Amino acid sequence: MDKNQIKTHQKDLAEIKKEIGKAVIGQEKVIEGCLRAILANGHLLIEGVPGIAKTLLIRALAQASGCKFNRIQFTVDLLPTDIVGITAYNKDKGFYTIKGPVFANFVIADEINRAPPKTQSALLEAMQEKQVTIGKETFSLELPFFVMANNNPIESGGTYQLPEAQIDRFLIKLNMGYPTAEEEQKILKTNISLNKFEDFKINAAITPKKIIEMQKTTKEIFLSEDIEKYIVELVDATRNPEKYKIKTGKYIEYGCSPRAAIGLFIVSKADALMNGKSFVTPQNVKNIAHDVMRHRLILNYEGQAEGIKADDIITEILSKVAVP
Repeated sequence: MDKNQIKTHQKDLAEIKKEIGKAVIGQEKVIEGCLRAILANGHLLIEGVPGIAKTLLIRALAQASGCKFNRIQFTVDLLPTDIVGITAYNKDKGFYTIKGPVFANFVIADEINRAPPKTQSALLEAMQEKQVTIGKETFSLELPFFVMANNNPIESGGTYQLPEAQIDRFLIKLNMGYPTAEEEQKILKTNISLNKFEDFKINAAITPKKIIEMQKTTKEIFLSEDIEKYIVELVDATRNPEKYKIKTGKYIEYGCSPRAAIGLFIVSKADALMNGKSFVTPQNVKNIAHDVMRHRLILNYEGQAEGIKADDIITEILSKVAVP
């Protein structure tokens, strides 16, 4: 592993953060979570109340990454063809394909829970296979390819529950909270209502080619067998909580899928790279466990009725599973 390369990547990531900071005040943990998703070549779901700059953050990230991006505003009448494209007919040209907005490096799925499940599922093939089928033709998507979706958790009118199969496709789910009082005072002068997005003058800090290089380096970060066992035990604790004496385990309906273990494996490497390391430590796994696992833990009715959060269960699991 070339340590100079890791330092170069670390410098580039700091530059991206700096560019995003021109538009988004605070939210450092969320920005770091976004960058981990990019390094790990996975998709991102951000959840938070309206007005806290979810869309602005995603848009700024796409701009700072030097990638082509398209924004899809999800609505109740959005059709799958509005996302992937259609096969059209012209008497001069015959049948031809009109590609949809999914053909970009970064796809911003704005308020994804406003569209019905059929439309949401139109993204599944693109997210998993990095390809799209339109009519009888299959098209590969340009790499790097990311879907960055945001979700409004407080409205029930005109919204639909995300299908579990689709939620599982998101490598990371981030919860975006309110800014601090000091940050909010700065927001008063720099908010998107007073300024156009172009006014922030966000420059491309890297290129799509550089992102692919970073993803390759992330895969090469060393992760020992002891850490592998630790990851497997964390996931196993969600399925067999009594084995690890997890008190909040009684609120789990279904434990995490194998995608959670794969997610912990690759995202912990991304966290190590962001911290300038060539190897993964248990702390790297702990740093990202909530982001990778929170949307894969399905609570039972008792847990939902008592207001138990998946994050609370994950915190207990991290405290009970033995660290190598």
